[in-house]
Amino acid sequence: MSDLHVVIAGGGLGGLALAQGLHQAGISVAVHEKDPTPDFRNQGYRIRINSDGITALKALLTPQAYEVFAATAGTPGPRMDTFDHQLNLLHAQELPLIPGLPGGGNLAVNRMTLRQILLSGLDEAVHYGARLTHYFINASGSVTAHFADGTSATGDVLIGADGVNSAVRRQYLPKARVGDAGLRLLYGRVPFAGDEARALLPPELLGLWTTVVGPERRFVGLAPVQYREPMREVTARLAPDIALGDDSDYLACVFGARRELFPCTDAELFAMNGAQLRALTLSLVEGWHPGLVGAVSRQDPASIFPVSVRTSVPIAAWQTTAVTLLGDAIHVMSPAIGVGANTALRDARVLTERLVQAAGGRPLAEALHAYEEEMIGYGFDAVRDSADRGHRLAGQDPLPSPQA
Repeated sequence: MSDLHVVIAGGGLGGLALAQGLHQAGISVAVHEKDPTPDFRNQGYRIRINSDGITALKALLTPQAYEVFAATAGTPGPRMDTFDHQLNLLHAQELPLIPGLPGGGNLAVNRMTLRQILLSGLDEAVHYGARLTHYFINASGSVTAHFADGTSATGDVLIGADGVNSAVRRQYLPKARVGDAGLRLLYGRVPFAGDEARALLPPELLGLWTTVVGPERRFVGLAPVQYREPMREVTARLAPDIALGDDSDYLACVFGARRELFPCTDAELFAMNGAQLRALTLSLVEGWHPGLVGAVSRQDPASIFPVSVRTSVPIAAWQTTAVTLLGDAIHVMSPAIGVGANTALRDARVLTERLVQAAGGRPLAEALHAYEEEMIGYGFDAVRDSADRGHRLAGQDPLPSPQA
């Protein structure tokens, strides 16, 4: 094992993927997550994993865990079409298929299932209930992270993978801004346990991602998660040591609109229960195609939760230290092009490669600088592309000018 020790603040997908890569490379790593348990809060449902995400997971996971990931992913094909609110086709899009990748590089994955896969084998490395409050860079060059419960952890490098409200970013890059994009989303899921809900929508609306745009650029996003075999059969066949929770087919159903189109304040919106949020959604899609309204009406109320869309404002490169950032902690973006999670997974792959180089003798500062230089490029490109499509499609606020 290398003498390098890495402390990761945040146990989301990006932080866990980095921990997996470092663990496989024999580099000591500890993940400190503020939530008290891995399933403490709802973190979303279906996510799209594209070729960047698939390539990253293949590089970071054990072969067995990667096979479980591929086997539990839905393969809905490459279509990402846009319809009007009466389901007339507005724009047809078919993503290219990439030979050699599962699903041709277009997968629909249940977020909790992926999280459980990323946690496999990391039991001793992940510490819950550890909310980072601040850190110190020591005279020796090491970094000590301090947590709200009074504990601390010291490593050669601290990775801020602690999400959009990153405490690491606030201290490290206090001028980096995260802005309200002006959109509110209501996430929910429609169970596909029987055929009734599935039959409401024509098959062409069950592709990789379907956007239905209505008056005032209100929209509904639809994306199915359809498993090819039961979870317990997958793990029994491929990796008995990986424990996955049961799940069944469902349709991710997301309503979105400008904040001023909601007939309530943000405080009222975020105080609503699931049944109230479903009723609100139905009032905002009244008169839309009956199949779509029927699907929305079948959302499980317990599954529905609101989100404010936020976005980073790109910044110029900073002076490299023994602290760096990953995923939403540095480049949170609108979900308009569906690459937020994939960009975080790409971060984890690139940073793992650079830290392996550091463990092999490359100066740590040089390795971290190389990561930051690459990540800033593709990460903020994704932020800009997401903001541009979100503005055109749903009226997202334009991205502010880049920060110096």
